[in-house]
Amino acid sequence: MRAHHEQPATRRVLAQLELLVNQRLAGAVHGDYQGLFPGPGNEAGEGRLYVPGDDVRLIDWNLTARTTHTHVRDPIRDHELDVWLVVDLSASQSFGTRGGEKRELALFGAAAFGFAAAWLANRIGAVLVVDDGTEVWPLRSGKIHLQAALHRIAQLNTRDARPDPPAGRTDLRPALTQVATVAPRRGFIAVLSDFLVEPGWYNELHRLCQRHTVVAVELVDPLEMRLPAVGSLVVEDPETGERLTVDTLDRGLRERYEEAARQQREGIARVLRNAGAEHLRLRTDEDWIGQLVRFFQLRRHRQFGYRRSSWVA
Repeated sequence: MRAHHEQPATRRVLAQLELLVNQRLAGAVHGDYQGLFPGPGNEAGEGRLYVPGDDVRLIDWNLTARTTHTHVRDPIRDHELDVWLVVDLSASQSFGTRGGEKRELALFGAAAFGFAAAWLANRIGAVLVVDDGTEVWPLRSGKIHLQAALHRIAQLNTRDARPDPPAGRTDLRPALTQVATVAPRRGFIAVLSDFLVEPGWYNELHRLCQRHTVVAVELVDPLEMRLPAVGSLVVEDPETGERLTVDTLDRGLRERYEEAARQQREGIARVLRNAGAEHLRLRTDEDWIGQLVRFFQLRRHRQFGYRRSSWVA
């Protein structure tokens, strides 16, 4: 575990964050272990009729042949799970307009998944994507280990920790490759990023999804989706330092921007879906904890055979 100076303000923020997660999220996770983090398991359980949306890899072909109806066998759930947090803290996360920056949203999401896993005594590890590479926090159980990792994320979120000049476009592939290396055992992986990164990360994510349950948490700010009509505006790419002056009073420009942003987000969602990851979109201008609660409740429903779908706000 890395030693670092813990600021009192950071300690207070994380204590308030833990209290909020405990109050709002506990009911969606606690219960009969059919909540957010039951391990996929390796031993087949009882057979049941196939429901549209079930994982086709769970189909029991022998039982299907005998009954002439498609059946699946849900794996017996593991009661101990390795949970990994892949948190993108690169320069593009510094952007935010209304409810805060995407960096803060990454911290909030990591805390929610982390505390939920800690409640169930799971082991937690983290791979942090920073501008000069990655940081790996090895698997350990216990809230102290989680709090130390969250303190490190909060520390990297400070403006003093951000590079000047910009370090260049973020590449998500090394982090995904690294978590695949350090997580040989089947587990749960939450990837928190805006996915505005170098292309080519599909194969690494797809390989993770073949072995692990993967939730891709897409971090979005409303200004990335639509430009306000505020006159001349200087915008800067936080990762490359490139600047551009745009006339936001130009309606045609705003419409082209909105269409390009829509296509970009649809492309990200398509890549995530094709890779086999579950998709959760968190926005800086919305109730992030409410979005997480609804997403976790949806996952609980799926445990009982409801139709599988993703929650995209």
